[in-house]
Amino acid sequence: MSEQPKPPLTTTTSIWPAAAVLILGVVMLAVFLLVNAVSDQGVTTPTTIPVVVGGLNTESSHLLAGCKQPGTPPSNVVPALIVPETTKSDGPVTLPSEGAGDFACSRSFVSDVTPGELLGYYSAQLKAMGWNLFSQGASNGSPQDLFQKAGSDTFYWVVGVTVNSSKATSSHWTYQIYQNSETI
Repeated sequence: MSEQPKPPLTTTTSIWPAAAVLILGVVMLAVFLLVNAVSDQGVTTPTTIPVVVGGLNTESSHLLAGCKQPGTPPSNVVPALIVPETTKSDGPVTLPSEGAGDFACSRSFVSDVTPGELLGYYSAQLKAMGWNLFSQGASNGSPQDLFQKAGSDTFYWVVGVTVNSSKATSSHWTYQIYQNSETI
């Protein structure tokens, strides 16, 4: 007795289980992208200058605009580029490094305020913006305040206000802002 040869039994393997996992992954990705797009509020940096009751008003003509370079200082440091309302420039904006190395910018001013009012203005304004006062008084004895803040660019930034000379109703002073790559 001999049997007639038969072809082997065929078994088919379905790709639907694997496709279902892939389809489920794509659907979940689409759902999460949609949820993210709908609920994303973005990152906003406050650009308003705080109002300090009883303090000097802030000048609005942007006398320190020359210190703003593309991307420098970072957005959380730029609001510190302010001067009191009765301020006039006493020289050009100086950028000593001109883009080489750490950023630094300074400018001389004359304001119709006393040294105490000027330093009080910066102390109130910068502290309201999250700056920390870490030094008072220059090595030559001039009234000076130095403030620091961590920038969003991973560097510490320093703002210095130094009164160079003063009369009864006015002060000649220098504003300086610089990137500090060293630890304070």
